[in-house]
Amino acid sequence: MKTITTIILLLSTLNTFSMQQQTQEEAKVIETARKLTELMIERNTDGMEEILDEDFTLTHMTGYVQLKDEWYSEIEKESMKYYSAEEVSNEVTITGNKATLISRNLVDARIWGGRNTWRLQQTMKLEKRDGEWIILSSVARMF
Repeated sequence: MKTITTIILLLSTLNTFSMQQQTQEEAKVIETARKLTELMIERNTDGMEEILDEDFTLTHMTGYVQLKDEWYSEIEKESMKYYSAEEVSNEVTITGNKATLISRNLVDARIWGGRNTWRLQQTMKLEKRDGEWIILSSVARMF
């Protein structure tokens, strides 16, 4: 009986540890997305370069798929200007070194001439490389 109790306690401890690890990784994914938002507001495309994949794409609400360099250009010349973002919710799914983040924010931005507070949902795909989460793509839509 003592052996069974020990095994149950060990399995419970391992499960708790696994859940804590998952929660820590989820927090790192969310922090990566928050960092991207800060960098967008700061117009810091050099900083964005550190957390975005070389082949990153941004799919706009219109369906337009924008390559990273074109997006950087829009940010730098302020035809896409981000003023602030208020976080509403985040949902993270992690499988191995891949993650999907569904992030909802109220984003105050001027996009191609029209300023609005957008109810923006971004579905981001990320990959963990050398211990860091890198954003592969983002698909935006309204929520």
